[in-house]
Amino acid sequence: MTEWITSDSLRKHCLAVETAMRAYAERLGEPVEAWGMLGLLHDFDYERYPTVEDHTKVGSAYLRDNGWPGWLADALLAHGFDENYPRTTLYDKALFAVDELTGFVSAVALVRPSKSVRDVKVSSVTKKMKDKAFAAAIHRDELRQGAEEFGVDFNEHVGVIIEAMSANAEDLGLAGTPMSQEPGH
Repeated sequence: MTEWITSDSLRKHCLAVETAMRAYAERLGEPVEAWGMLGLLHDFDYERYPTVEDHTKVGSAYLRDNGWPGWLADALLAHGFDENYPRTTLYDKALFAVDELTGFVSAVALVRPSKSVRDVKVSSVTKKMKDKAFAAAIHRDELRQGAEEFGVDFNEHVGVIIEAMSANAEDLGLAGTPMSQEPGH
């Protein structure tokens, strides 16, 4: 990942998705390391190949050509909207469900006074979803579609993501900033 991604924000996004994927794997009794690796690598080619035509396809081919497991290369392809690569496995659906939502939760955290994901509530996320100007690049219907395809209640899903990201807040750059204190406090 660090060889392909130079952007700190994209690296943190990949770490957030890894964090969420690990949390779901643990909850569902799935292979935590494998799900985590999928989350970590899901966008590794995006910085070099950001177009719909290339993103995931270049990365998938690279992984396949360099001896990575075929399931991982296939899962990269399935996290987009290309009908040639449907989401069929549980980890495909999990990746789609957590990908954009981790970004949205991060955005909600960063506008909080504390800038901490630990202060984000499910209600804060659902309220911000109604504000179309907030994190406008994230399509709200995709957030809900992801939870639906994954078979989880949306509010519960948001809670799982917040909890997972809170546990890894320092690495994600979402632990917050110390609040300035008045003298004598």
